[in-house]
Amino acid sequence: MAFVHAGGMIHRRELSAGETLRLDAGCLVAMLPSVNYDIQMARGIKNAVFGGEGLFLATLRGPGTVWVQSLPFTRLAGRILSNIGPRGKGEGSVLGGLENIFESRD
Repeated sequence: MAFVHAGGMIHRRELSAGETLRLDAGCLVAMLPSVNYDIQMARGIKNAVFGGEGLFLATLRGPGTVWVQSLPFTRLAGRILSNIGPRGKGEGSVLGGLENIFESRD
């Protein structure tokens, strides 16, 4: 028995023999033992900074099943932190601070 924690959408992918999948290392949730796994540093500083992935990419080679997530913990934490800030009267509301989204900020 195993308990797995993942965020966003979970996608199951069947890799055929020799098929390769490269993804942000933080997006990998689980894989079968038959899948070959390697971590590599992203090539080029532009890819690392502007590519949307992290500095490290996972390379998975089939055959086997892998499960990936769309919202790894680091991205979830970043989204939470970006929404923390001074709150007004709506702090406890369902909308949080979103009711002031159309107010001007001088």
